[in-house]
Amino acid sequence: MSRILLGVSGGIAAYKALELVRLATGAGHTVRVVQTPASRRFVGSASFAALSGAPVLVDEFERDPARGAFPDQTPPAHEPIGHLELVRNADLYAIAPASANTIAKLAHGLAQDLLSSAALAATCPLLIAPAMNNHMYEHPAVQANLELLRARGVTVLEPDRGRLASKGERGVGRLPEPARLLAACEALLAGSTEGSWRGLRVLVTAGGTREPIDSVRFIGNSSSGRMGLALALAARERGAEVTVIAANVALARPAGIAWQEVRTAAELQEACERELPMCDVLLMAAAVADFRPAAPANGKLKKAGRERLRLELEPTADVLRGLSAQRRPGQTLVGFAAEHGAGALEHARGKLREKGLDAVVLNDISRADIGFEVDRNEVTILTAEGERHVAIAAKARVAEEILDAVAQLRGSL
Repeated sequence: MSRILLGVSGGIAAYKALELVRLATGAGHTVRVVQTPASRRFVGSASFAALSGAPVLVDEFERDPARGAFPDQTPPAHEPIGHLELVRNADLYAIAPASANTIAKLAHGLAQDLLSSAALAATCPLLIAPAMNNHMYEHPAVQANLELLRARGVTVLEPDRGRLASKGERGVGRLPEPARLLAACEALLAGSTEGSWRGLRVLVTAGGTREPIDSVRFIGNSSSGRMGLALALAARERGAEVTVIAANVALARPAGIAWQEVRTAAELQEACERELPMCDVLLMAAAVADFRPAAPANGKLKKAGRERLRLELEPTADVLRGLSAQRRPGQTLVGFAAEHGAGALEHARGKLREKGLDAVVLNDISRADIGFEVDRNEVTILTAEGERHVAIAAKARVAEEILDAVAQLRGSL
C-alpha cells in the first residue's frame, strides 16, 4: 500500500482527520502527520500519534525520532532535514482540513511552518481539502488562491454543504467525511481517475420513493440515499458533470452537483425521462416502489370508527425498463438490485438481461451491517462479461469500484 503524509491545519474539522488516519491505516496505508500549531488547539498530537503509530511533528526545528521514516521504513542512520525527508518518503501529501490561512500560504509559496515548508518541497501529488465557514470559502481571495493551486496541479477536494460550526449556520465549507477523503486520496494514488471523466454527463438517482396513502401517510422504504450520493461525489471527483435526482433524501447537498428533488415513482420517472437524453451514464441507485395505493385518500384518513383499513395496491411503472427502451447509442445504464437472501444472484442476472442494462449492482439487504441506512456496503457488479465482487467497505470506496467497472464498460463502446 501507500505512504500518506497528512497535514492538519487549524479548524474545528480537524477532528475528522483522526478518523481519516484510522481508515487509512485500516486499509493498509502508512501515515505520518504534521500539524500546524493552531490545529493543536482542536486535536492534540497524542491522538494522531496513537492512531498512526508514528511521531507527530509541528515545528520545523524539532527533532523527529523517526528521522523522516514512515512506520513501514527503517529510519536512516543520519539525521536528515525533516521537511525534506518526510515528503521524499511520501507517495501523497494530503492537507485536511486546509484552512483559509494555510491555502493562502500554499498559493503564494510561503514557508512559515513545517506544513507549508513540506508542501513546497513535495514532489509527490498534493491534495488539499478546504474547510471553513461558507462566507470565508466563497470570498474572492480564497477562490483565487484555490485557482492558483489548481493551475499548479494541486488537487482540490471541494467541500460539502451542510451544517457548519457556527450555531445555526449552513452552507458550503464542510470538510468531506473521512471515507470520501480516503477515497479521493486512493484515487489520486492510483493516478488514473482524476479528471478522467471530464466531459461526461452522469445522472444519478438516490434515496427511496414514497407513495401516498393519504395526505400524511405513505408507503416507502429504508433507502437513505447514501450510496447514490457516494456515486455522485465519486463521479464529480473524476471530473464529470453530475446531476442527482433525489427521492426523499435528507443528506446535505454537496457543492458542484445539480440537484432535483422528487417524492414518488411517477415524479422520479418524469425527471429521469427529462434528463436521460442529456446524460452519458445513468446510475439508477434509488429504491423505486414496485406498488402504490390505487386510490390515495384526499385528506387524512381517520382511525375513529374503523376496525380495519384495507389498501388496494397497483403496480408502478418500471422506470428503468422504460429508460432502457429510450436509450441512445453511447449511453451506459447501470441498475441496482436490493435482494434479500437466497436467489439474489439469479434475480440480478434476470434484471440485467430483461431490462437491457449494461450492469447491475447487487447488494443483500438481509444483512444489517450493509446496505440501507449505514455507511458500508458489499456488492457484486454483474455485466454480460461476468461478475465482480466488492468486499465490504465504506460506500465511498464501493462507489469507486462501481465507477471503475463503468469506465471499463465504456472503454469497449
